[in-house]
Amino acid sequence: MPNYTLTISDTDKLALDTVINPYNMGIGTWAQNALSERARLAKIDIVNNLVLYCNENDVQMAVGMDAQVTQAFAVGIATTCPPDLPLPG
Repeated sequence: MPNYTLTISDTDKLALDTVINPYNMGIGTWAQNALSERARLAKIDIVNNLVLYCNENDVQMAVGMDAQVTQAFAVGIATTCPPDLPLPG
C-alpha cells in the first residue's frame, strides 16, 4: 500500500485549522478521507464501465471491487492518467 507525505505552509495550516477541527478530525485525517472518497468514486466509475464492457462482450466479470478494478485495467478500459495531460475535473 503506497504512503504519501503532504507538505503545507504554516499559513495553510492556520487557514485549514479554521475549517477543520484539529481536536476532532485534524488535517491528516481530513486529507486521508478526501483521498479515500475520491478513490471510491473513481472505482465506481471504473466498475460501471466494466459492467458495460462485460455485458457487451459476453465476458465474465470478476468478483469483488478490487478484482473488478484490476480486470478493467487488464482488458484496457481503465488506464492511469498520462503525466502530460490535464487531470480530470
